[in-house]
Amino acid sequence: MSSNLSELSGRKGLHQNLFEQLGLLAGETGTPSVEDLEKLANEFLIGKANTFGSASFYDFTRHENKGKKVYVCNGSACMTAGTQEVLIEKLAQHFEASEIGEMCCLGRCHENSAFNLNCTNYSGNAINNIAQIKSDAKQIIDTYHIGHIGTQVLTKDFEGIDLYYQHLQKILSTPVNDLLESVKTSGLRGRGGAGFPTAFKLDSCRNAESETKFIVCNADEGDPGAYSDRYLLEQQTHRVLLGMMIAGYICGAQYGVVYIRGEYPESIETVQREIQHLIDKKLLGENILGTNFSFQCKVIAALGAYICGEETALLSSIEGQRPEVRVRPPYPAQKGLFNKPTVVSNVETFACMPYIIQHGGEAFASIGIGKSTGTKLVSLDGFFNRPGMYEVDMGTPLQMVIEQCGQGFKSPIKAMHIGGPLGGLVPIEKISSLNISFESFQQAGFLLGHASVVCIPTNFPIIKYLEHLFRFTAHESCGKCFPCRIGSTRGYEMLEKAQNSDYKIDRKLLDDLLETLEIGSLCALGGGLPLPVKNALQYFEAELGVYME
Repeated sequence: MSSNLSELSGRKGLHQNLFEQLGLLAGETGTPSVEDLEKLANEFLIGKANTFGSASFYDFTRHENKGKKVYVCNGSACMTAGTQEVLIEKLAQHFEASEIGEMCCLGRCHENSAFNLNCTNYSGNAINNIAQIKSDAKQIIDTYHIGHIGTQVLTKDFEGIDLYYQHLQKILSTPVNDLLESVKTSGLRGRGGAGFPTAFKLDSCRNAESETKFIVCNADEGDPGAYSDRYLLEQQTHRVLLGMMIAGYICGAQYGVVYIRGEYPESIETVQREIQHLIDKKLLGENILGTNFSFQCKVIAALGAYICGEETALLSSIEGQRPEVRVRPPYPAQKGLFNKPTVVSNVETFACMPYIIQHGGEAFASIGIGKSTGTKLVSLDGFFNRPGMYEVDMGTPLQMVIEQCGQGFKSPIKAMHIGGPLGGLVPIEKISSLNISFESFQQAGFLLGHASVVCIPTNFPIIKYLEHLFRFTAHESCGKCFPCRIGSTRGYEMLEKAQNSDYKIDRKLLDDLLETLEIGSLCALGGGLPLPVKNALQYFEAELGVYME
């Protein structure tokens, strides 16, 4: 997108944010009016096409959202669990068909039957209390098991703000080079999927020349099956916030943004509340604890777009632009939010940093295996006997996670989709050969990613699941590059036709499509989709063969 638009949006900074204005205008009716979009364009000195283009992109602001009152989760975990058709039937007894929309994903993968009503998420048996929920807006907090194998970096009980921040004065008096060296020594890599070295990002932003810099926490956890970021935001909030402050001190950044997906209303509320607590205790703001370090933190609620999990699309989104992927270089560390140097990292990545700074990089590096240091959160879905959130040392055998943490499966499954929609499709027979590390999964032809687990039961057709992945990509594509935009659509069309007619998929044509997606897409959305499809073609050849020629 145009760097000029970034500058125009940045004129009013974060306090009067163009993106947030779009969401506010959609608040009453579900979509902004044309007149309101024109006024907004004039206020920010941008074209009407820009405000309309942005508003028409997001699930929560596009015209199709108008009049919706309740939203059903259409994520992979709820789909394979088979709960949503019954859920829709029960909701139809209380709402008109036109009032029922869809959201993806609500992060309730541990118990499914998930829906959103009055900006509140519900799941499990909540649908049986829908009349009461409608009458008194009753909020039902979900619970799930939290456990660990090995070191507790992220799941240790929070001891309270005063005790937790008692080391902040020492941190802010430590030379920046020493802190950065600790992060380098730790070997911390991005936990959002890519596994990029965190210290490199921090160092690049620190060395960039600018009076204004930003730290952005990518909390747009859109991978169906993943709810580890939601756990951290809601139950370990200050590990994330302190991690952002440490990153800001290292880089010389004065502003932090926590960009939280709109499908997580409880997370948004929790983080806003805890930020205010820090402000009240003067642990955020100007000259923190009498030092020269000033840091302000703001929550921005997203409006429903999986592509905003890609860091450059996220930055465009905050600026109020249509969230299209940016061509790199330049990278965000040099030219990011409002064209200023910006570090964008995942929730879990920031949450690891306080442990590293307090205990030393060597302590973190001693956990794990090879270049996969530290711990990893793993989300287990409702097909496990004990679904929940588990922190395990990197290198922990996948079989141990399944048996010791999840206590096995409730019903027979044939594959696990690990790492989100772009992650590897792992057949049940490969479980014993994998461990929780970037290298183990990569060497076996899979992807650890977010380490979310979506189970595919034996009675769920693989071709139907692949069609779902293509449809998901087509819906969530930013549209900037044609391999992703068109290729994903051609993909689900082929798979759908093969299931509903005597059409046979030309395997060479499918392979060509996958190659085009893989090498021609601008980002990992289109570029990563071929991985689970190739896994399926390799390990479920017999099942898929009847649809091929």
